[in-house]
This record gives sequence, C-alpha cells and structure tokens, in this order.
Amino acid sequence: MGRIYNFSAGPAMLPVEVLQEAADEMLDYRGTGMSVMEMSHRSKAYEAIIQEAEKDLRELMNIPNNYKVLFLQGGASLQFAMIPMNLMKNKVADHIITGQWAKKAYQEAKIYGQANAIASSADKTFSYIPDCSDLPISENADYVYICENNTIYGTKFKKLPNTKGKILVSDVSSCFLSEPVDVTKYGVIYGGVQKNIGPAGVVIVIIREDLITEETLPGTPTMMKYKIHADENSLYNTPPAYGIYICGKVFQWIKKLGGLEAMKAHNEKKAAILYDFLDQSKMFRGTVVKEDRSLMNVPFVTGEEELDSKFVKEAKAAGFENLKGHRSVGGMRASIYNAMPIEGVEKLVEFMKKFEAENVRE
Repeated sequence: MGRIYNFSAGPAMLPVEVLQEAADEMLDYRGTGMSVMEMSHRSKAYEAIIQEAEKDLRELMNIPNNYKVLFLQGGASLQFAMIPMNLMKNKVADHIITGQWAKKAYQEAKIYGQANAIASSADKTFSYIPDCSDLPISENADYVYICENNTIYGTKFKKLPNTKGKILVSDVSSCFLSEPVDVTKYGVIYGGVQKNIGPAGVVIVIIREDLITEETLPGTPTMMKYKIHADENSLYNTPPAYGIYICGKVFQWIKKLGGLEAMKAHNEKKAAILYDFLDQSKMFRGTVVKEDRSLMNVPFVTGEEELDSKFVKEAKAAGFENLKGHRSVGGMRASIYNAMPIEGVEKLVEFMKKFEAENVRE
C-alpha cells in the first residue's frame, strides 16, 4: 500500500523527504558506522546534531539571545506542572480556558497555587476565542496562560491577550512553526513536537532567561527544574536523541521552503481550500466562528451522527485516514499541519463533494 493522507491530530504526518533522508541515514549516520538511535548523546556527532537543531530553530523563529531553547521530555502535559513549579513565585496564575488542554493546564496549576480562570469559551463548546483585550488580570499573577491553537476545537488566537504587563505563557503545540511569531511577546512559548515538527517524545520550551532561577516550589523534582536543563544545554540526562534529530531535519526542511513566512502562505492557501468548500457546502459546515479559525485543525459536521459515521468510514476506505472528530465535539476533524501537502486537502474536498452529491437529502 502506498502512503495515505493522514489527517491525524498527532502524532501527525512528517515531510516525506525528511523520512526518506532519515531512512537513508538509518544504518550509518554520515560515516559514523551507526544509527543516530544508537549514538551516545555525549558524542561529538550527536553534539553537532543538537547544536545545529537549536541554531536552525533560533534562525527560523528569530529567537533573541536572552531566551533559552530546551529540548525536553514528557510532552506538553508535563509542562502543565513544570510551569507552575518554576514560575509561581506568588503562587497565582491567570488562565484563559479555550479548550481541553487549556483546561488541563489550569487544573494542574491549581495543585500548586491559586489558578484563576479569567476568561473562557466553554459556554459555546469552545467554538470561539474570548475577547482578551481587557481581562481581570490579578495584581499579583505570576503569569497569564493560554493554549494558542486548540487542536480539538479548531480555534486559534489571532491576537495575543493583553496581559497588562504580566508574563505570557503559551502552549503552541498545534501551531508550532506554522507561521512567524514574535518570541519577545512571551515569557515562555512551548509545545510538543508530534503535530508539526517531529515524532512524539520531545517538547520544546523557549523560555526567557530571567525566568530561569534556582528558586522553584518546594518539592520540585530535579528533572523538573528549568535551570538544570538550561545549564546543561538539554543534556542533563539522556535526551530523546532520535526525536531531536528528526526535529532538526524538519527545521532544515522549513528553511529550504523559505522559512515561516513561506510556511504561513502555504498553510493559508491550504486551509482556504477546505474552509471555502465548507462555507458553500449544503451538507458540511465548520464548527468555529470565522474569525477564530485555526489553519491547522478544521472540525466540521454534517449535523447527523449517522451521516458523519458513514463519511468517516468511506473516507478511510478512500485513503483519508484519521478524520473522526474528537469525542467531545463529534463529527469530523481534518488536521492539516505543515507536512500535509496541498493536494491532500484538494483530494479531500473532491471526496467531500462526491460524498455530498451521493448522499444529498432532497
């Protein structure tokens, strides 16, 4: 069987040429006589891999020198605890709740101090981003927390919240490297890589240096102190070495395509194909308010559960994998991350048109 179009929300598809290159180097990485999978993380060859990966990421995102780049483990979910453990000096955090992952981060923060939900879109099944221009920010808040792109619900912050001078912490797992970003607007910007950048098992944390201190909450495990990892350049313990190597290849792939400006144009073009169809379809409709739509995750429904199930089943048979929506929304969801080619979306729309014609109710 050839490669299918994989619309999974993560782990998601990777660029074919990256996979091809990794396959070519699998048994012998550049004359070392071994695979990167077998390589000591203390070796010269691996040091070069991780350093080059960081250098390329810094270039792509234009990361200022006063920010550290950390390649860590535990996925975005471990950061839900690491962030309060390291940043909650006053034990107060303000959270904006725009979906499942924002909610989980908020619940985790409550274990370590006072977490306030200062805005939420739960009232309409997270189908929009709340107005964040004038929020009731707590006077002694250590930071304001957002999940920038909501994978499950398909919403995206197009404008960052007004944090009234407080540090902004953002989980960008689902929109990482999908468009240019001004890192200086954040205290911490982080994400799991398994959607847009690499295989599951790596989380990248970009954190302003002044936020990395010896002072953490009592009982914080050594492995969960940013300072430990920052001081050792992400090599305090054995890192997810092979995952980082693949991430490095994806950084180079994006650079070759023209960087984040080019990536954004590519993603906008791709998303427009699907959204334009949804907006004129008689059968399918998107579930998110127009101005808050994500370029990465597109949830849609027919309005009939039976029809949704039939669509998912027939789509799978036609080579469109993982289109079933998250159980909390139902319907369908197409995740169209960086590596999804334009033709994947074009073919999906073609299939949707055909399905609509065949199943239209007079």
